Amino acid sequence: MAAPSPSGAGAATRRASSFLATRPRLRLGLLLSAPLTWLVLVYVVALAALLVTALWSVDAFTGEIVRGLTLDNLREVATESLYRTVTLRTLGVAALVTVIDVAIALPIAFSMAKVASPRARRMLVVAVLTPLWASYLVKAFAWRSLLSEGGLVDWVLDPFGAHSPGYGLTAVVMTQAYIWLPYVILPIFAGMERVPDALLEAAGDLGASAGTTVRTVVMPLLLPAIVAGSIFSFSLTLGDYISVNIVGGANQMLGNLVYTNVGAANNLPLAAAIALVPIVIMLGYLAAVRRTGALDNL
Repeated sequence: MAAPSPSGAGAATRRASSFLATRPRLRLGLLLSAPLTWLVLVYVVALAALLVTALWSVDAFTGEIVRGLTLDNLREVATESLYRTVTLRTLGVAALVTVIDVAIALPIAFSMAKVASPRARRMLVVAVLTPLWASYLVKAFAWRSLLSEGGLVDWVLDPFGAHSPGYGLTAVVMTQAYIWLPYVILPIFAGMERVPDALLEAAGDLGASAGTTVRTVVMPLLLPAIVAGSIFSFSLTLGDYISVNIVGGANQMLGNLVYTNVGAANNLPLAAAIALVPIVIMLGYLAAVRRTGALDNL
């Protein structure tokens, strides 16, 4: 069979272009088909596999995975006091890290967006992004060194009769608050830039104090950006286990239990059941904040 002539190929291309020109939704569907397929395979299929794995069990004698469906792992995670304790500890740490990061990010983002000159703003953005260039492990071990006995924190606090908190939950909160801070500053900075300067000037002209302006003008407009930043810090803290191993001492979080059951205990179904806990928590959190418009700021 003879190959189509160049003119025939050009005509087919023109017909396809004309066909797609009048169908914008079809064009959008074809454009998004590849990334959506990848998204479905990587995330949706992976989550489905995780759920199915959580319904399997491990043979107590051979250690082999039994692929029969059972709710034993989910029941154990829901009823055992160990998992409730670790879940509450993880939630507390994630919430505290989020509050600390938001409290630090707000004045920094306000200074970047409304106070700094354009040149200083660029330098501040670079300063915020620079920690992201360093390895996660380097930052975690740097905090381990700072908080260790005889470390820099001990040296600074010693003249005041205080000491470093050492390894534990306090160290975990400090380390993770530092590591995730840029992820909170950037969405709040972007939201702060969208607050019109005219509104701030109008509030000042009407006699509102700085605190009143922030509370009644800035914060309502900035709430979606704050919630967007909190999603990053809260979700990343929920799943983290490396920094907990480095600076957390004997304290465990949900990520550590998943890692332990996958590695040392070789109990993949139980690890999958534990991994569902932060996923369910984040789905609930995202459902709760959806009405704030925070997801539009991500």
